[in-house]
Formats: sequence, C-alpha cells, structure tokens
Amino acid sequence: MIRAGIVVTGTEVLTGRISDKNGPWISEQLAGRGVEVAHIVIVGDRPEDLDAALRFMAAEKMDLIVTSGGLGPTADDLTAEVVARFADRPLQLDEEMLEKIAEILRGFAKRFRLDQAAVLEANRKQAMVPEGATALDPEGTAPGLVVPAGERVVIVLPGPPRELRPMWTAALAAEPVCEVLARATPLRAYTMRMFGVPESEIAKSLREIEADGVDLAAVEITTCLRRGEIEIDVRYRDEATSVADKVREGLVERHRRETFSLDSETIDQQVAVLLQGHKLGLAESCSGGLLAARITDLSGASAYMAGSVVAYANEAKAELLGVDPALIEAKGAVSPEVAEAMAIGALERFGADVAVSVTGVAGPDGGTEEKPVGYICFNARLADGTVIARDPAIPGKRADIRERSALIGMHLLRNLLSGAEPPL
Repeated sequence: MIRAGIVVTGTEVLTGRISDKNGPWISEQLAGRGVEVAHIVIVGDRPEDLDAALRFMAAEKMDLIVTSGGLGPTADDLTAEVVARFADRPLQLDEEMLEKIAEILRGFAKRFRLDQAAVLEANRKQAMVPEGATALDPEGTAPGLVVPAGERVVIVLPGPPRELRPMWTAALAAEPVCEVLARATPLRAYTMRMFGVPESEIAKSLREIEADGVDLAAVEITTCLRRGEIEIDVRYRDEATSVADKVREGLVERHRRETFSLDSETIDQQVAVLLQGHKLGLAESCSGGLLAARITDLSGASAYMAGSVVAYANEAKAELLGVDPALIEAKGAVSPEVAEAMAIGALERFGADVAVSVTGVAGPDGGTEEKPVGYICFNARLADGTVIARDPAIPGKRADIRERSALIGMHLLRNLLSGAEPPL
C-alpha cells in the first residue's frame, strides 16, 4: 500500500485566519489514485517546524510527501530551501526557470510601473531548484518542485489553491511521482446520504451487518454528520467489491426511508431535477430566506423558482401572503395552521404549483412551554391539494435551528415531488 503525508505551511493557516483548503483537496486527489493519506500536518512559517514535519513523515514511512505554501519571494518563504536540505540536494539556479519567471515579472512590472530589475532580483530565489529535482512551471510566479528524497518523493506546491490545483496535473506527470503511483492499487468508492437517522443507528446497523458475516475490515467506512445529514463514505479495492456491495445493501435494507442518495448526489441537486417543469413559491419566517438561498444556489433555478417571501412580521404574513390576522391571533404565528395559510398564500401570490412554508421559534428567546425554542412548522403542498405538514422540535442554537429548517424544507420538497415517504 502506498502511503502519503501532506504538510501545509503558513502561520496564517495555523492561526486560523485562513482555512486549509489544500490538505483535504490533495488528500481526495491521492485517494482517487489508490494512495492512503495517513497524515495532514499544518506548520507555521518556521524552517525548523517544516523540517520536523518532513522528518516525521519520513519516520512514518511515507512514500509520498506533498507540501503546500512557502514558495514566494519573501523571507518567510523557505519551503524549497528546507526540502532541499531534507533531501540532501543542494540548491542551484535553474536558468530556464529564471527566464520564465522573468517573463512573467516583466509584464507585471510594466503594468504597475515598477523597477523590472529590482522585481526580478527580489524573485530570483524562486528559481533556486534542488539538484536533480523537477521544476514545475509556475501558475503565478512560484514554480513547484518534485524532489526525490531517498526512499520517498516530495512534491512542493504553492499555497494559493488557484495556483496549486492547475500545477497538480504537472506534478502527477513528473517521472518520480509516476513511479510511486504505479505501485498504488486504485481505490473505488461510493457515498451514501441519509436524513432523519442518528449516527448511533448507523453504527448499530454496521455491527449487525458484520454479525451477518460481512468482513467490514476489508473496506474503509467513514460516517459523518454533515449539515444535518448523514454522509457515509465507503472506500474499497477491487477484491473487496462484494463486501462493499453488501454494506450498501445492508444499510439500505435497514434505512430505506432515510436513504435519499446512493451516488453522492446532494439533496439540492435532486430537488433541482424534481422541480423541472414546476413553478415554486416559498414563504419563510424564521429561516429568513435560507431555503430560497439553497434553491437558487444552483444555476438554472430561474426555470422553476417563481419567488420567495420572507414574512417575518405578522403584518407581512397578512399583507404579503394573505394570512388572516384572526388566524394568527387565535393560533399564533408559529402554528401548523399559519404554516398552511402561508403555503397557500405562496401558491396564490406567485401563481405556483408547488410551495413550501416555514415558521418557527429560532431562539434564543421567544420560546414557551407549549412552543419551545426549536419548534418549527412546515407546510409543503402542491396546487392539487397534496400536502406534507410537519412540526418538529429542532435542537441546537439559533444558527443551527435556522440552517436545519432550510434543510428540512428541502427534504419535504423532495418527498412531496417524488412521492417518497418522509423520514420525519
């Protein structure tokens, strides 16, 4: 099995000012090529820490080490120097790379009326390449590197994702990397998504599947609660295909109602397909437009999204959606009856044939014993009278409740349009 480690450099990443997008992305790319990523390490812009991270990866017997960041012209951009020392390969000036960098910088200096010679001299260090390494053409001004380092290979990439990702293809084509990847056994994978079931139930189901004689050790199963949904990733090699199939079959058998995706497709993508040929109207209160934001986040939403009303105040519910003020007075703004009236109002106001309404208590204040914080009323309906109404109590803080409300609205919309039984 080929193993890899990723070293992300940058004090701004270590302190959290910038989130690490490179580590997970590189890990996913390697996994698709059958490489097991064992470690992702983040270090600051200190040469001794980067060196320690590289030596840790070597001690852990990584076949491939990928670094990101620390390739610029400033004093704290020391990755190439540290990697050269780690690989015991002295730095030397790559004249061809220097000219490529110079060509890039000449245009930059001319555009901003800078001293070309001074700019080039400041960036000269970027053309210093470890002896015997492969230099990768820059996407910005910093070239990447592929550096043989004894029993392993180090890929050195820039930090900005817009530069790193295009350079990744060139790194994979470098001969030392090709030799490592040729020893890897490709991984297969699938992703299942469920809604309305806790992680503990998935764990229980997996134990039952294993008790039925399925060797779960032959596959890698990752279960994650992501944005209110359960995401189950199953990775396996060709010889474990039958085991992976049995895992999927066993989970679907036990959670048929809660399973909504077997092929990584998101609820947003499914709803977008189901809405084709329809006209949708939304009426939101506590979710504040989050449901409309999810609907319109995908391109092409104008084909089916008629409009949305964020009717927060009772007066807005009455004036914009036609909800009877007497109904609000009698039942309360947060009630199944008002949710129903809001959905009907959305159908009528937008000339829609499908509508979803959301009204509830997002907190942290406003809850009562009868209607506590997290009590949310939904009404999803078609113009022909078909309806799904739910009023669950959603746990969490205000932001969680609002985001989860939009998610439930998406799932009720899917159930309404597909005819599937809701998990709630």
